[in-house]
Amino acid sequence: MGYGKKLTILSSLVAVLALVYVLTIFFEPERAGARNSAFTWLDPALKDRIDRITLNDQGNATELARRGGKWFVSRGGKEYPAKDLRVDDFIGLLTRKAEYPVRASSAAAHERLGLGENEASRVTVSGGAGLPLLDLLIGAGDQTGREVYLRRQGNNEVRSGEDRFTAYISGTGLSWLNLRLFPESEGGGLDVDGVQRITVYASGSSGAAGEPWVFTRTDRDWVLSGVNVKEPDTGKIDSYVRSILNAEGDDFADSADSGAPEFNNSRIVLELGDGSVKTIRLTAAGESNKRLAAVSGSPHVYSLSGWAAERLFREASYFEKDET
Repeated sequence: MGYGKKLTILSSLVAVLALVYVLTIFFEPERAGARNSAFTWLDPALKDRIDRITLNDQGNATELARRGGKWFVSRGGKEYPAKDLRVDDFIGLLTRKAEYPVRASSAAAHERLGLGENEASRVTVSGGAGLPLLDLLIGAGDQTGREVYLRRQGNNEVRSGEDRFTAYISGTGLSWLNLRLFPESEGGGLDVDGVQRITVYASGSSGAAGEPWVFTRTDRDWVLSGVNVKEPDTGKIDSYVRSILNAEGDDFADSADSGAPEFNNSRIVLELGDGSVKTIRLTAAGESNKRLAAVSGSPHVYSLSGWAAERLFREASYFEKDET
């Protein structure tokens, strides 16, 4: 047999063996199962169409709606600002491809896995009129407690996946509310560098009544007036300003009248670099040191816990530079 013919036969044999190897890997049961388990519940291309999400956990429903690029929580016939980042993370969970292996394909398994119509939690994602983009049922957890069973409404196929859903659907709607006094600070729309002056009209021990504390920015430093601080610490003042911008209530209290004189107990005025002015007006401390706060430009009244209110009004000594 000539050298050329031997080379041709050997080359053909190598090619056949290589093909067999590739096919073996491709059709290996474990690998085939992994391909089958890679799954997404909602097409990522539909993200921009979503304008409403309903989460129902054993009769406790939370309604989320998007208007003007912002998300809101519907409660008691009113709309409240929602945590945009939390909603985006939840949508990401629904649109992200992950391991969701098939566990059952028969309706007979639904009740056993907590996926019956009357016992499963439910997530409905809508986009305009017509049928929902996604109607997802979330059932019981598996024996390990790490995964949960899921299926589409109207589809018998049951899959399981890492239980990252319970944290979103359980509990009350409070977890979805953006309770920041300045909601725009959540996404970095308002930060320390954007504040040029803060005037604090405090009451009680935080300052002399009628004499405001004024913090004025000069380049990267702050100039203080009305407060007795020998050597101001710029870092502490930045931290104080940041605590005001990131201040959160523990709930909304819209039954209160923000125009009532009780809201003139104390106030904080922020002057921003764009020329706008924002004012926080607060009531006196009540039960458990709680206070109510109204913010200019917002239709809502916030309930502040005692510790959250205390961070808005510091003692003068807080701003002193630490001794080294």
